[in-house]
Amino acid sequence: MPIRVLIVDDSATARAVLREILEADTAIEVVGVAPDAYVARDKIMQLRPDVICLDVEMPRMDGISFLRRIMKYAPTPVVMVSSLTQEGARTTLDALEAGAVDFVPKPHANIYDGADEIRAALIDKVKSAAKANIKNLREKPAPTRPTPKLSTTALSETTQKVVAMGASTGGTEALKQVISAMPQDIPGIIIVQHMPKDFTRLFAERLNSMSRIEVREAQNGDRVGRGLALVCPGDYHMVLRRSGAFYYVEIGTGHKVSGHRPSVDVLFNSVAKTAGPNALGVIMTGMGGDGAKGMLQMHEAGAHTIAQDEKTSVVFGMPKVAIEMGGVDIVAPLPSIPEEILKGVEVVSRPRKRP
Repeated sequence: MPIRVLIVDDSATARAVLREILEADTAIEVVGVAPDAYVARDKIMQLRPDVICLDVEMPRMDGISFLRRIMKYAPTPVVMVSSLTQEGARTTLDALEAGAVDFVPKPHANIYDGADEIRAALIDKVKSAAKANIKNLREKPAPTRPTPKLSTTALSETTQKVVAMGASTGGTEALKQVISAMPQDIPGIIIVQHMPKDFTRLFAERLNSMSRIEVREAQNGDRVGRGLALVCPGDYHMVLRRSGAFYYVEIGTGHKVSGHRPSVDVLFNSVAKTAGPNALGVIMTGMGGDGAKGMLQMHEAGAHTIAQDEKTSVVFGMPKVAIEMGGVDIVAPLPSIPEEILKGVEVVSRPRKRP
């Protein structure tokens, strides 16, 4: 059965282009289009689509308000279609908080000019959304357990530790839950979340506003230190390097790896080589397998590795592949990951027995 999609956009041109892109894939059927939320409401009840492509800016009712109603009254996976402006990025992050599975940025004011740029991403994200566990998007995250304090001994032994994290679909909300639970004395954290350019800075700012640690978008040469989380900028790769007693990050361009830039595999591979047993890796919700090979390398280098479980993942793709490849030490539900990270930091502070 094809994936049944409803397109909601106030622009007739955008509706036509999005329909043309989606219907070119035999696995997708566009069952209807709507110019605003009120027409869309009736079509949702009539057509029961598998996925909704929703514009952020619409007349009569904006996309975010309509999204909240969808998730309350007719929960359906939603892919937002948003502009690349700063305001569009901010609104898109609001949409992810409200329950959208993912988003596709419009690269140009005239969508015809950017149709080729969004074609692959739109098709992939609609297919990913159709498999999403929207229960994990609708429900408020369970309260995290109180984060245990690291002992003074553990702190003194873990000065040069590093925590590497990777996520994709559903990851913005998962990372919020984990990072906001981190204590101020946590070893340095480096993060790859699949997001386009200009979105990662705003995402990092949001994480920073709700966390006890400092969170910012990484810049080339930034040191990795206690109480600091660095988010890889969109459309770049990030790798870990070491200079003397200090870790730092290197930001650069290059081909997509595992289908992505930034790529979790690129980050994890560098962490395996640079930090070895002094690292801890976390792979969370996301479509595909980016990060699985890199996590296996981290595991083989002696790092402690954690994967989010299926029940709490929006899309159990990246963690599943990592688990199947044998690179995961601990499989944990999202609310338990902060505690597992702190336990893991103590584990990597001691020499691990190698087989």
